Amino acid sequence: MVGNGLPGERRPVHTPHGLDRKTEARLAELGRQLPPLSEEEARSIAADRAAWLKRRLAVGLVVAVVVAVVAGAMVQWFRPLAQPALQGLATGISVPGTAPRLLWPSTGEAALSVPGLGSLGQDRDTRPVPIGVLSGVLTAYVILKEHPLSTGGDTGPTIAVTPQTLAAYRAGSAAGEPEVPVSSGESLTELDALEGLLIDSGNDMATLLADWDAGSTSAFVTKMDLSALSLGLRHTHITEPSGADDAVISTPSDLIRLAEAAMRIPVFQQVVSLGEVTLPEAGLQYNSNFVLGENGVVGIEAGSDTIANGCYLFAAQKIVSGRTVTLYGAVLGQSGPNGPVTAAVDAGDALLKAALSDVTAVPVLQAGRVVGQLSAPWGASTPVMVSQAVTVPAWPGLSVSVTARLVILSVPVSTGTRVGSLEIHQGSRVIEVALHNTAPLQGPSGLWRLTR
Repeated sequence: MVGNGLPGERRPVHTPHGLDRKTEARLAELGRQLPPLSEEEARSIAADRAAWLKRRLAVGLVVAVVVAVVAGAMVQWFRPLAQPALQGLATGISVPGTAPRLLWPSTGEAALSVPGLGSLGQDRDTRPVPIGVLSGVLTAYVILKEHPLSTGGDTGPTIAVTPQTLAAYRAGSAAGEPEVPVSSGESLTELDALEGLLIDSGNDMATLLADWDAGSTSAFVTKMDLSALSLGLRHTHITEPSGADDAVISTPSDLIRLAEAAMRIPVFQQVVSLGEVTLPEAGLQYNSNFVLGENGVVGIEAGSDTIANGCYLFAAQKIVSGRTVTLYGAVLGQSGPNGPVTAAVDAGDALLKAALSDVTAVPVLQAGRVVGQLSAPWGASTPVMVSQAVTVPAWPGLSVSVTARLVILSVPVSTGTRVGSLEIHQGSRVIEVALHNTAPLQGPSGLWRLTR
């Protein structure tokens, strides 16, 4: 398009984007000539401007609320559900029936226990009393911990009979205490000394082993005290290794704990199971535990002295439901017409016979037994049962502890789903049986998901 200028001259139809200075000056002059806004006009403009801002803010607020509600609903909907919990589970199952009535000795002290199952009872067990030759069990335990032997022929190092050992033998023999005959210049192996200590109840063998291990009986007593402390023998006090001192005291329950620890050492088990031994100077010696091998008795020691009277610490085994159950017992302070050792062993044997007949395989749970309710936070629940029967070694009146472990579940849960396991505890042994729900466990409603 051609403007009205000179012929042939082209001019743009539109004005340029920028204003020249003359035009700007003209517009500024026009602005100065306009009359000022009235007060009413200013208020009207301000009100319009405020109303516009309010509308913008209201729209923004509504949008923010809608976004927050939608986001919150999504979080609630997709947030993981809390896992159902097992309620109403008993922490212990009591074996029906009356607790065993055992033939406790009329005098002295006694206790019976099965490791992993519990105590069968005790009689006058709270007051520590002299234990005599039974302190040799702790002596042998310390020696075998520091100088272990292997089973099957290992006799250990040779130990020379010291003047202290010879003096202990002579003094003990003169006092009528149990001693193993020794002579000056004689040597015994470690195994010989242990056999003399545990089978022949030789007090002088305790002196021999203590001097060999620690250099003196007093130093060895310190080791015995530390071992007693580590084993939890709270009522045991040791003053010398043989038990000839009436200040060497303990309780039947402490001795049972000691016997459990000692019987975990294979060589100790091997020695106390022997009916007889042949020692270098003493020759053939018979075990004072004359019921060894009867009623499942596998050890440990019987003996007597003038202070403690007859004392008997024993272990007996019985197979129950394919499992070997070991019963430990201790009888202290016995005397009788046939001698203190016979009185102690007879008392222990009477206890053992009565107890072993009561330790049997007991069904503590029947298959299908409901043991609790699986309950969800949204109110749904279903009974839970054990999948199979559980039989354990036990006796009437014994309480068996149980715990449950649930698996992570995805709801809804259909009938017969494995929801976890029930654990029956017997010492270090744990029997596990599966848990299943007997009815469906429904999932939560949509409203509960959004409002939880």
